[in-house]
Amino acid sequence: MRLSSLADYAVVMMSATARHCGGVARLNATRLAEDTGLPLPTVQKLVSRLSAAGLIETGRGAAGGFRLARPAAAISLADIVEAVEGPIALTTCVDAERHDCAVEGSCRVRPHWGGVNELVRGALASVSLATISSSYPVDGKPAGRTLSQLDPGLSPGAGVHA
Repeated sequence: MRLSSLADYAVVMMSATARHCGGVARLNATRLAEDTGLPLPTVQKLVSRLSAAGLIETGRGAAGGFRLARPAAAISLADIVEAVEGPIALTTCVDAERHDCAVEGSCRVRPHWGGVNELVRGALASVSLATISSSYPVDGKPAGRTLSQLDPGLSPGAGVHA
């Protein structure tokens, strides 16, 4: 499973926004593109999606730009991913409206996908933007602990049993 580049870039962009603004000051797309290395059209596209999802608020004019719509601690990775990708759904089985699986009627795995999907979404929802943005300041040098140091249960391979 892999996030799209756009979802990854949205997390990078939101993290940089949290570090720069702290929810108070406004930031413009050009500055954010320069600071993150993301192309300006990508930043502009993401500003639109993140604004529509209520994660950032925008303003026009001399004091324009954008900032977080709520504190970084109140925004999760799941919020950001869903703003770009839509609802987290590992398979079509978790969408009761869709019936495009060839083995839907006889599948013995289908009953489990909903629970697996909830676990993945829950893991993303348990990581706040504040946690992600506090690990590395604007200059890129480590400032705090990494996510696995904050919660060893979130380190690669944690919770996976053979």
